[in-house]
Amino acid sequence: MRRDELIAVTGSTGYVGGRLVPRLLESGYRVRCVTRSRESLANRSWSGQVEIVEADLQNKEQTLTALADADRAFYLVHSMTAQRNFAEAEENMASVFAEAAHQSELKQVVYLGGLGEDNLAKSLHLQSRQNVGKILAAGPTPVTELRAAVIIGSGSASFEMLRSLVEVLPVMVVPRWVTKTKCQPISIGDVLKNLLDVLDTDSPQSNILEIGGPEVVTYREMMHAYTNVAGLRRRVILPVPVLTPRLSSHWVNLVSPLPFTLARALIDSLTTDVVVQNKDTETNTLSNRDSLEAAIGKALARIKELEIPTRWSDTSSFKDPAIPESSDPVWSGGKILVDRRETTTRASEESLMRTICSVGGNNGWFAFNWLWAIRGFVDKLLGGVGLRRGRRHPTDLRVGDTVDFFKVTSINENRLQLLAEMKVPGHAWLEWNVKRLDNGYSLVTQQALFVPRGVLGRAYWYALLPAHVIIFSRMLNNLIQRTESNTKDFQ
Repeated sequence: MRRDELIAVTGSTGYVGGRLVPRLLESGYRVRCVTRSRESLANRSWSGQVEIVEADLQNKEQTLTALADADRAFYLVHSMTAQRNFAEAEENMASVFAEAAHQSELKQVVYLGGLGEDNLAKSLHLQSRQNVGKILAAGPTPVTELRAAVIIGSGSASFEMLRSLVEVLPVMVVPRWVTKTKCQPISIGDVLKNLLDVLDTDSPQSNILEIGGPEVVTYREMMHAYTNVAGLRRRVILPVPVLTPRLSSHWVNLVSPLPFTLARALIDSLTTDVVVQNKDTETNTLSNRDSLEAAIGKALARIKELEIPTRWSDTSSFKDPAIPESSDPVWSGGKILVDRRETTTRASEESLMRTICSVGGNNGWFAFNWLWAIRGFVDKLLGGVGLRRGRRHPTDLRVGDTVDFFKVTSINENRLQLLAEMKVPGHAWLEWNVKRLDNGYSLVTQQALFVPRGVLGRAYWYALLPAHVIIFSRMLNNLIQRTESNTKDFQ
């Protein structure tokens, strides 16, 4: 197969599709993204490298236009959050797409469906996913259907629900199926590799490949695996027979940021065993090597390595599909608590950055130095580094430098980011950004960011919130005043 073939990707705004497109481009394919709204792809770093076609997949003429001259297509759309008639809508789209694929003479359609063979009546969404696969395969165009269970990666709805439950609740009362239902989770990296691998096979017939990671576990075991990787205390999980999926979804909605309809759909599907059944030779050629804990570790890697995920920094070049992306839903990527403050001044960017880069050591922290000293003393008592490390140089900073109990992780002409190395139940950063405005003023943004570890981390942040309001507001005000008193730029 030629690597310059044109691949049409439906669902490119979704979790899997959005991560698949750049990997298709890296592999040398030409890519056409099919979406209802061109604007929905405007924030993707790769949008300028693809062809974008607007189409409603329930409209045959628009679907034909979207598939015109394409060689192959990925079918990655679903109605997971639809409240009514989602099954009918999915079947209609699949029927239209199958007919359009035939008329467009596609060589292959690749479809990502869901695992599950027994008791599918328990989950209308899983049942619908498999019906879509049957409708697509009923047409003349060869269809390669990959069936997967829970996908592990930051941004995956199932993983985000797992993350929020385990992070927030040290004790959980759960439905009994959480301790009994079997699942074969798979990492997002392995899913993407499998999707790419099947493009290299030109089979004249439709086939189904069941993909899963190397372990079959219960959902309770998945929760325990998360606590191990995240460094949390083992959660107490108490199964009871009275929680129905509907009641469970309301309960999950209280502690999880996921939309209720999405949580309900997920919980419905979690009541059914989803494991690989057909372990034939062809299935085994697909490489799924990430263990459950390895997959979770990749999803948490940026925080474990003490780096801010892409939503809160400019590190858009991250390659690992398991970590957050700026285009992910607002409920994905884990909990980030932020104290953000902004002000404007007539001082120049250069003079502001000189002041910002003088922070710490003998220069102090712009406000309440005695409180910072107490915090350093407490940190020392707790076995931390304390405040007395000071600075390498009173005004010059480089990446990796220590600033009292912080470390410089990023610095340029308009930004300084410090990572806290004191003892805290989570990971913390201080960050300043300076931007020149069209009116000649400079906008200074100061942020304190905190990724809490479990309930203790959240309690720590909110207990200090009143003090933070006073300290951080005074810091920014004094930073501006110090800059203006040291320069004449503001006059």
